[in-house]
Amino acid sequence: MGTYDERWLLQQVAEGNEAAFRELFHRYADLLGTFVLRLTRSEVQAEEIVQDVFLKIWLNRAALASVDNFKVYLFVISRNQTLNALRSAVRQMASQKEWESLQAGLPQAEEAVPEENDGLLRQMESAISKLPPQQKAAWLLSRQEGLSHSQIASNMGLSKETVKKYIMYANDSLRRHISASNLIIFITSASFFIFFLTR
Repeated sequence: MGTYDERWLLQQVAEGNEAAFRELFHRYADLLGTFVLRLTRSEVQAEEIVQDVFLKIWLNRAALASVDNFKVYLFVISRNQTLNALRSAVRQMASQKEWESLQAGLPQAEEAVPEENDGLLRQMESAISKLPPQQKAAWLLSRQEGLSHSQIASNMGLSKETVKKYIMYANDSLRRHISASNLIIFITSASFFIFFLTR
């Protein structure tokens, strides 16, 4: 799909062309759905998020006329929508635990939250500091600088495949050191960037 074709398609959607919108949906929905499913591990939730993302795009379709890179635009909306859904799920889990604690006559769940929040940053920093130097450098260039695999490879004097492996290994290490709920929120932005913008 050439840049010109995509810009033309976006312009058509911006003007309210429903057929063009359906084409845009078919081009990106599977890619988005596959990745959201990896994060949520729920086909129902992933499908809902994809639908919500494209609903937002349609409702704000006039903005597409000035979008130069739709993948970046989709990345931002998808990241925010997924984080919102994950946060909502975490809140529901916390509410359920609080109710169970009250039923059992135990201290309420929120009493432990401040301590967990205080320790989250230290947990993250500790996990990152334990990464091997090359993995850490590649991961930070992707996460903090927003560089593509090709750009990181050029900066570090490595092959693109090696960079991909370093980032994959780094994510695996972080998963082992950080609890699942905290890790999802911490790396979702980086994961979306890596998944969408390097393709």
